[in-house]
Amino acid sequence: MAEVTAALVKDLREKSGAGMMDCKKALQETGADLDAAMDWLRTKGLSKAAKKSDRAAAEGLVAGLVSGDGKTGVLVELNAETDFVAKNDKFQQAARDIARVALNVEGGVDAISQATLPNGETVADHVMNLIATIGENMRVRRSAKLSVGQGAVSLYLHNKQGDDVAQLAVLVALESTGDQAQLRDVGRRIAMHVAGTPTPPLALTSDQLDPAVVAKEREIQTQMAMESGKPREIAEKMVEGRIRKWQEEVVLLKQPFVMDPDKTIEQLIGETSKQIGAPVAVKAFVRFKLGEGVEKKADDFAAEVAQMSGRG
Repeated sequence: MAEVTAALVKDLREKSGAGMMDCKKALQETGADLDAAMDWLRTKGLSKAAKKSDRAAAEGLVAGLVSGDGKTGVLVELNAETDFVAKNDKFQQAARDIARVALNVEGGVDAISQATLPNGETVADHVMNLIATIGENMRVRRSAKLSVGQGAVSLYLHNKQGDDVAQLAVLVALESTGDQAQLRDVGRRIAMHVAGTPTPPLALTSDQLDPAVVAKEREIQTQMAMESGKPREIAEKMVEGRIRKWQEEVVLLKQPFVMDPDKTIEQLIGETSKQIGAPVAVKAFVRFKLGEGVEKKADDFAAEVAQMSGRG
């Protein structure tokens, strides 16, 4: 029997799109015959996964978890083609499992994809096998991780679809030597604010705003001021005032707290510091809304359904 080498496994994986462990098994079952291994994968439905990889995947779930010590939190967005799959138990469990792996991984999606699940599969292979089993394209689209040395990381899941999975998720990291339970509570309320405020914050502070976004807003405000017919020096002053007001609207610490609009998030943090007797600082926040920024091509999946039913 020919030897099943790493190079042969790699070659089969590239040809079939199937997971590494499945490719290795196929070669073992067929005496390392590449063509026979391809047929073996086809009979198992595993090589079909590669054909689905170019289809749009904008539905799915955001999984969120916080570590046992409350100091690290992760968000992972796992996409599929239809919202129906988001209700699938296997898909939901996969999202939770991947988030659990992400808690212990340093790095983004690439690092998470190469990490190993408890069953010995890599995340990438597990997703590929899910594609073959469920029949839709899937991908781990993005991830985020927040940690504190002292303090707490809080999680809020909005529109939950199951345990630890939702359509919108927010993490907030608070740094403080104060009582962790109180910090978690305040952090969760701020996370609820981030999820529910009519203007989702773009950054924690004005200094952290994306310069390109600021420049675009300045361009818009300048054009509006010039069209008003005001003299240039007055128009420039108008723009500066409008930019400051806009920054207050999109910077988290300056936003009115949705649960008590008479105070800003910054003031809420100040009150919390006094209550617990220790300084409190918002280190960071992250907000994942399912599918945001993804171009949806609804006809991909519909076309395949029509073809399968003989209408295409």
